[in-house]
Amino acid sequence: KILGRPRYIVAPMVDQSEYAWRILSRRYGAHLCYTPMLHAKIFSENQNLSFQFCANDPQALLAAAKLVENDCDAVDINLGCPQHIAKRGHYGAFLMEEWDLIADMVRLLDKELAIPVTCKIRVYPDVAKTIEYAKMLESAGCQLLTIRRVKESVSIPVFANGNILYKENVEECIKATGVDGVMTAEGNLYNPALFAGEHPAVWRMAEEYLHICRDFPGSADTSAIRAHLFKIFAPCLNEHPDLRTRLAATIHLPDFEDLVQQFKSRITSTVGDHPAYNPGTWELDARGFRVLPSWVCQPHFRPELPTAESRVADLDAAAAAASTAEAGVDGGDATELTEEQKERNRKREERKELKRKSREAQAEKLAAKKARMNEGGKNSLCQHPTCGQARSVKCPFGMCKSCCRGRKWEGVAEFDAVISEAVAKTAQPSPVVPMAPDGEAQPPAQQHYLCEAHKVTTAVVAAV
Repeated sequence: KILGRPRYIVAPMVDQSEYAWRILSRRYGAHLCYTPMLHAKIFSENQNLSFQFCANDPQALLAAAKLVENDCDAVDINLGCPQHIAKRGHYGAFLMEEWDLIADMVRLLDKELAIPVTCKIRVYPDVAKTIEYAKMLESAGCQLLTIRRVKESVSIPVFANGNILYKENVEECIKATGVDGVMTAEGNLYNPALFAGEHPAVWRMAEEYLHICRDFPGSADTSAIRAHLFKIFAPCLNEHPDLRTRLAATIHLPDFEDLVQQFKSRITSTVGDHPAYNPGTWELDARGFRVLPSWVCQPHFRPELPTAESRVADLDAAAAAASTAEAGVDGGDATELTEEQKERNRKREERKELKRKSREAQAEKLAAKKARMNEGGKNSLCQHPTCGQARSVKCPFGMCKSCCRGRKWEGVAEFDAVISEAVAKTAQPSPVVPMAPDGEAQPPAQQHYLCEAHKVTTAVVAAV
């Protein structure tokens, strides 16, 4: 009741369901939006908003939830994330066998919060175990579940999630499963007007999104904006490779806006200034999906994973091509590349160029951030030019542990300067060697160093 019985829900998406995107999604029919998943231990707007946390510590989760209790309508616990980061942090789907811990987290939030606690979970291969899992969460105090196949077994609201291509799929899913609402993630990213039943022009959605970003400063960062535009323009990016390359390197809002206007100019000059596409009767392809022009937002279909047989066939084809090329060279008649091979090589080079420009843009952004922090005297980031991790308090060169251990400071001008300074300050050519209790010098292996860089500095000074 607090959430208003939502039917159309936008899922929590890391770096993608930020405030600006939630505003856009609500304009096109979303009843409930989630924030990106937030880690409870490091977490220190408006109507129908649910905050999602990942956690494995009930007290840390409660402390984080208390911070947002007055600014949202519900708190959701992520018990379904299957990604490597969740495995490393021991949360999400990797808590599925720790029912006591999960129950403690749900029970504590239900007791201490004035707003509902909800859970997003995954199913077990065994349907009976999934139902038992859902009942355990319900008895612990969970007031809403996002899952499949358990609606009949619990009395709390249940959301279905996944495989939503068009608005009609939402109603079909609700009718077939009896769930209370349907959640979508990728469907919303590629067509934010999905719940409105529209296929709007890509430039129109991009324009509206950027207007929101401008009207609400700080509502989206550069990486989120770029990622959204890549998905919105996905159907037509291959038709405009130069604009795709520019998009990968763009970092400022005015430049994003200029880029969208260039997309708009090219598209409208070809197909006309149409705000959306609705032919009345949909043409379907062989799979039963709508045939849509490249200038409109449309569903995203994940590519099918290659089978073992297809991978073997690809390897055999590559080996045969290599043998043919080698035979041609040995026979003095070089084998010419086919048009397909040339196109593949061209795309490979384009991807390399995109990655290079993206790395340069990220490096520029990181350098600017470090410069701002240096001006404020609060630079707590690793001093390596391409690293944005927290610096180690032990490293005399201001590196993080990974960069220091990986010797990334070698060849960096700042490190060379520190070495030179350390050598210049050394009055004696031999370093002071720690003494063991019996008066004998400790062997080098027993000497203690603050970090790897300190060890190398000591060695360099000792060698002078």
